[in-house]
Amino acid sequence: MDGVQAVEGFFDPETQSLIGSKCQGCGTYAFPAKSGLCGNPRCMSDQFDLVPLSRRGTVWSYTSASYQPPHPYVAADPFVPFSIAAVELEAEGLVVLGQVVAGVANADLKVGMEMEVVTDVLYSDDEGNKLVWKFRPVEVAK
Repeated sequence: MDGVQAVEGFFDPETQSLIGSKCQGCGTYAFPAKSGLCGNPRCMSDQFDLVPLSRRGTVWSYTSASYQPPHPYVAADPFVPFSIAAVELEAEGLVVLGQVVAGVANADLKVGMEMEVVTDVLYSDDEGNKLVWKFRPVEVAK
């Protein structure tokens, strides 16, 4: 997919992997990538490795964005509601919140269903497509 990342550093559009961090002290994962002290209250490490996160996980919860989010979010004109899913990534056990691809409504989502990270266009302007990562049900991908 052609374009540039709308927000640099959150995902790799080529591999379609989210970019997180892994604490060198205790192995705790974070997304977005962490700096400063580890998020694990039992760990005092401030050393992290940038790592690609799992591309698949399961829906932990979901909701609908039925109103236009405020700036800096760039919404379609006219605004079209979309679904948001909290997905627990397979290997890391980390819950990540993200937009679901267009065409997948809340009625299509179920807790426990398998999702995957994909690259999608958030919006287009005179400079081209602005890309973000979104979640897509695996069954839609087949």
